Amino acid sequence: MKDFSTKIQILESHLDTFGHVNNATYLSLYEQARWEFITQRGFGLKEIQERGVGPVILELNLKFKREVKNREIIEIVSSPRPPERELIMTMNQKMLKEDGSIASTLELTVGLMDLHARKLIAPTAQWLYAIGLE
Repeated sequence: MKDFSTKIQILESHLDTFGHVNNATYLSLYEQARWEFITQRGFGLKEIQERGVGPVILELNLKFKREVKNREIIEIVSSPRPPERELIMTMNQKMLKEDGSIASTLELTVGLMDLHARKLIAPTAQWLYAIGLE
């Protein structure tokens, strides 16, 4: 099992009127981190479109722990977990501030979807490799 790390600088466009990261933007930042590592491991948008198979989020639990402000460099650590059920797995992500403190956590329930049949399928070898489980 492999964890993945992505560093992102917080920009003005990420902020709300209070001067910290907008709550909905957290989901975009977490998604950016997921796209980074699956693309690097051969499961990017091009491959998803060619294969007709891609990841879908079934459920999420987002927690806010510390404020994130403009121009901070954050690190998102993504930790996929082995499937506990045939078609469904969990991924944990955490957002770290520069001092190492946890700004936010996200737990995702994820499936792999056949985009033509529009149904969940068992994780493929390519998918398991892309998320660091093979």
